[in-house]
Amino acid sequence: MGTELLVRAGESYTESVGEPLTNPVWKTSEKHGLSERGKQQVLRGLLPELERLGACSDGCWLWPSITQNAYQTAELLSYQLGIGRNRIVPEYSFLDERGLGALETLRLDAAMAAVAEGDLLDQDWRPPKGYDGTPHESSADVLVRMRQLLSITETQYYGEDVLLVAPDSDCLSVLQASTTHAEEARSALPPPLAVP
Repeated sequence: MGTELLVRAGESYTESVGEPLTNPVWKTSEKHGLSERGKQQVLRGLLPELERLGACSDGCWLWPSITQNAYQTAELLSYQLGIGRNRIVPEYSFLDERGLGALETLRLDAAMAAVAEGDLLDQDWRPPKGYDGTPHESSADVLVRMRQLLSITETQYYGEDVLLVAPDSDCLSVLQASTTHAEEARSALPPPLAVP
């Protein structure tokens, strides 16, 4: 039976200087490449943790976003784990960073604080629309993308281990919150055929 592991890429240059950059046109820019700290996060944090878990010990598929920090994270993992580059499958849209719309003009910490505040209001809350084409997505929008991605990997790679590499934590956090909420809701239901 295959396993799907979802991990966050190492820090990018734009993150290291506190700038949000969520417009998809910038995904392959060197601005999104791994910072020195990001490389160390992969080599000294992520890699040992994957080894501790026994992840990819018999090989696996690496599915990184094409955003540079995610793809470079996958390349480092491929080299360090002895996985051929032919097992890196670039992912073009489902793992994208959450589009911040007009909030992209703020510092990263201020933009993320505004998103967190909006998300407390409603899962369908979206940042204000920008003027440069940067998407402005709700957490529900991100969840739809993640469900689509998992459906694809579960279908195409049934029985295989797949390591999904996201450029930031939003996709992973939204999916975790959804899963946790679903588990809590399920545990609150009476058992099947139970008489109330």
